[in-house]
Amino acid sequence: MSEDGLSQLNGGDRREAEQLQERIDADEQLFAVLARDGFAGTLYERFVDELVRYGISVLRGWMYSGFIFTLLADRGFGLHPRECELEKLVSDGDLREELAIMTVATALPRFRQRAFIEGGWTSAGGASITTYFVGACAYDFPNEFRRWQTGELRHRLALQRLQERYEAPISQVSAADEVLGKMEVQECLSRIKDARTRAAVALTIDDYSQEEIRQVLSAASVRVIEGLIHRWRTKEKRDWDREEGDQHGQPQGR
Repeated sequence: MSEDGLSQLNGGDRREAEQLQERIDADEQLFAVLARDGFAGTLYERFVDELVRYGISVLRGWMYSGFIFTLLADRGFGLHPRECELEKLVSDGDLREELAIMTVATALPRFRQRAFIEGGWTSAGGASITTYFVGACAYDFPNEFRRWQTGELRHRLALQRLQERYEAPISQVSAADEVLGKMEVQECLSRIKDARTRAAVALTIDDYSQEEIRQVLSAASVRVIEGLIHRWRTKEKRDWDREEGDQHGQPQGR
């Protein structure tokens, strides 16, 4: 920030701006020292250790408060975490630590290349090196969070299957109706030959959203899931119409 810009600020704002400028000036000197060694060696390693600790600390705090999702939404990354996932991030410090470490480890090599080797960071940009680095980490967080989400979905699905098999569910319908319903579902699924379609239909019956199904099946997009369900429903309707025609003695169309 220029002297004219600083002079227009008052009180705390001016002091805060001065402190930021001091950090940026110090970073510029540090950048020059690290550049002389080609961003390698003992000094660079010590710098990276501090940077990693800072990045992990910030990401942990952002996950605890939920700010990371607001920040990413503003940048076009709508992760839409479930309520239970937000609660887990608050209650499980080990999970926050794991996600932060994986995010920082993924972001660090790209940060070194873009910010230092390619000169992406400059003091004129108005951000300190640490701020620039945390911003880089934010762009890698969605991938790590989605990987964890996928694992959680698979775990919940496996647990649900075990519960259905080994535990007697509490139901408002009669035992006979419940058994009949399960038989109809199993019969419906058994007719589906394609494994991905069968899984998509089973998850749909279990009230999973199409985005959740996409993650479980590692599909490229929600449209892929929509296509699987649409083709299955079309075939089911066609088979149903054919059976109805047979029962009423109607001739089959060619």
